[in-house]
Amino acid sequence: MKHTYTITGMTCNGCRTYVEDALNAIPEINCVEVNLEASEASIEMAQHIFTDKLQKALSSKYHIAEKNIFNVSSETQTTKKSELQQLFPLFLIFFFIIGSSILLNYNPWNGQAFMLDFMGLFYIVFSFFKFLDLKGFPDSFRMYDPVAKVIPLYGWVYPFIELGLGTLFLMRIEITLALIVTLVILGITTIGVTKTLLGKKSIQCACLGTALKLPMTKATLIENTIMIVMAVVMLIKLHN
Repeated sequence: MKHTYTITGMTCNGCRTYVEDALNAIPEINCVEVNLEASEASIEMAQHIFTDKLQKALSSKYHIAEKNIFNVSSETQTTKKSELQQLFPLFLIFFFIIGSSILLNYNPWNGQAFMLDFMGLFYIVFSFFKFLDLKGFPDSFRMYDPVAKVIPLYGWVYPFIELGLGTLFLMRIEITLALIVTLVILGITTIGVTKTLLGKKSIQCACLGTALKLPMTKATLIENTIMIVMAVVMLIKLHN
């Protein structure tokens, strides 16, 4: 018999290999095929195996659930709840970045400096999390970024690009260049995020690297949009 399961928590090919090896080690299982992009596993087994047993074979990082028409509703409710919980670190980080940017410019208030500091801190903080797992980030990033899919090296360089842009914004160096690069790289990533959301693929967002397991949601799209809008506004102000 053959069953299909959804597996959350996988971020790279290393995760896929681990899941396949861990499940194949169960005696009753004949063959396991894991689709990383779809977050699914097709399992051929000699006899039916309860999901609890499959879960015990995996580490706590991964969650496995059988796909069938009877539990779609309950799984959807659980997924929505877990997504909100998982997105809490992202909202918290945004709160601190906004708060820090306000404190740096509130007296006297300087809206232009606020946006530059926000973008600088955004890049510095987000690049930090990517550097925590520099080896795993490229695999997660190319699952939705169009350039990283074609040029794998781009995924390795991207954290350094973010770090460089953050430094330029905070030090007020080559602002126009930094804004143009921001529009290009975030514009490309936003296209990939939009396609992923429209395709309803269940993958993890690499915006905070792989250290924090964040689902790809509209929040990711909003975060990119905020940066793009700020970059456009700043370009207009600088050239008026």
